[in-house]
Amino acid sequence: MAVLSAWRVARVTPLGELHTPPRMTAALLRLTVQIVLVASLWRGLYHATGTTAGLDRDQAVTYAVLAVLASRVRELDQYSGRDTVLQHMHFGTIVYWYLRPLPPQRYYALRALGEQVYGFAWALAGYAVCLAAGVVRPPGSAAVAGVFALSLLLGQLVMYYVMLVIDQLCFWTLRNGAAIMILIFAQNLLSGVYAPLWFFPDWFITLSAFLPFQATLSVPLSLYVGRIPLSDAGFQLAVQAGWVVVLALFTRLLWRRAARRVISQGG
Repeated sequence: MAVLSAWRVARVTPLGELHTPPRMTAALLRLTVQIVLVASLWRGLYHATGTTAGLDRDQAVTYAVLAVLASRVRELDQYSGRDTVLQHMHFGTIVYWYLRPLPPQRYYALRALGEQVYGFAWALAGYAVCLAAGVVRPPGSAAVAGVFALSLLLGQLVMYYVMLVIDQLCFWTLRNGAAIMILIFAQNLLSGVYAPLWFFPDWFITLSAFLPFQATLSVPLSLYVGRIPLSDAGFQLAVQAGWVVVLALFTRLLWRRAARRVISQGG
């Protein structure tokens, strides 16, 4: 029974897309256009130079395309299904999270797991196509592939907790749509989604080193393209694991505090 309940919760958001063919088509078209444009952009930027910031054109294109694919892992539309924490807080339906036999933190985690598994299937299919088409380079060795896979897993855990913190802010601000958009932009910028961090000024790189954002994406992709050598992989993995522990403890505390602030607004 517990496994069945977990399965039902995990597939909530993916089913919203799978049962709506136009949304599937739109997601495929958007992902294709993003990959084509990003690959064309970075090839154009490297047209007149061989190596920039320690990377050649193929490494830069590979990083950029993988960043697009990785962003698909947590890109499902929860808003259309009125299943975001922000919407639940606004309409007062967040109270049902605390009336179910399933604790709210477990419901949130199971739903996020389903989204990430579904998004990973999209990313893996896109990676296979890009690899076969020569858009991205394969990993340098089996060791690099293994370290990248472990780092990517840790990065997704860090991403989960970062997004959880952003959602938990709704318990204190109620209407924080603008704040969420700003935080998501900052997360994408500081994690290297828009551009690799090594193209930014030194002060920016130093600042990002004290924040968890680069552990979500920049570290695993830098390991994949060879920007971070295998000799430094152990330290980077330890930093990622450290952020997982810190954020897990922090969000656990916020869940306890949030339960005291559950109110109904508008609904």
